[in-house]
Amino acid sequence: MADDLTPEQRKRNMKSIRSQDTSIELLLRKALWKKGYRYRKNYKSIPGKPDIAFVKYKIAVFCDSEFFHGKDWQSLKQQLDKAERSEYWISKIQKNIDRDERVNLELERMGWKVIRFWGKDIKKNPDKCISIIEDAIIESIIEFMPIDDD
Repeated sequence: MADDLTPEQRKRNMKSIRSQDTSIELLLRKALWKKGYRYRKNYKSIPGKPDIAFVKYKIAVFCDSEFFHGKDWQSLKQQLDKAERSEYWISKIQKNIDRDERVNLELERMGWKVIRFWGKDIKKNPDKCISIIEDAIIESIIEFMPIDDD
């Protein structure tokens, strides 16, 4: 954590963090759009309001930041234990993790495929992320293909 920030600097940093249209979302959406994929963004009609939703294929894509969604949670939790306002951050991130798991279950029960990407994975290799989405689309098409009984 950045313990060397003044309270005013920290407040300004936290206010600048966006909940939608983040850089990782924009990067993935632009790459998908360039390849001809059309989707809904921040789709409110299903739980979790996915960052990207392919309604036709029932695929919900979330672009999660490592910090706020608890990547390598046990390690991060140990770091946060030593930080200022540790109780607040540990509680906040744990609630996010729990909510993400709950949303995944709800969507899966509704027949949706849930894909979650970490921000660094999107930045490092957006093509791999697109490939994972494409595989899910193909899987969805095959699953709902009519079977000929000839």
